Amino acid sequence: MGRRQFIAAIGLAMLLPLAACSPAPTPDSISRCVASNFPSYNPKNREQCIAACIKCENGVMTTCATSCSLKGSR
Repeated sequence: MGRRQFIAAIGLAMLLPLAACSPAPTPDSISRCVASNFPSYNPKNREQCIAACIKCENGVMTTCATSCSLKGSR
């Protein structure tokens, strides 16, 4: 392996973890998503809170259930 190939491989290895990252949703984009997908959204309703979290915050069931519990949904 030549020096250029080695440097290119190191650069690629350093950038690869960044490729998997996606930007986190902003509070404004989350609010718009919830308003458009859940017209009668009630954050205290656990099922609605979890569904909105999964859909609008790209969450998974476990983290969204925990988040909604911490926010006070029942």
